Amino acid sequence: MLLTTTNTIEGKKITNYYGIVSGEAILGANIFKDLFAGIRDIIGGRSAAYEQELRKAKDIALEEMQMQARSFGANAIIGVDLDYETVGSGTMLMVSACGTAVTLE
Repeated sequence: MLLTTTNTIEGKKITNYYGIVSGEAILGANIFKDLFAGIRDIIGGRSAAYEQELRKAKDIALEEMQMQARSFGANAIIGVDLDYETVGSGTMLMVSACGTAVTLE
């Protein structure tokens, strides 16, 4: 399935719009990842544990959105938007994905 952040696809004609589709993923970060991320914040550098969790949450949200689009008969999703948030007391990571399910010719 084609996913794009744009609202049109060069060389393709949109023949049907199915509406908005979305997917969400909320993942908890465990205490050890939180501890090591805190140490990274103090000494600098990237937190590989959090980056991995964010990638995992993004993949889940996108797959959920694609499954919903497939159930409508769509073969593409245009105008895809990803949002990243923390929920709770900052120990939960949330990724939401939404876009418009379409059929391309």
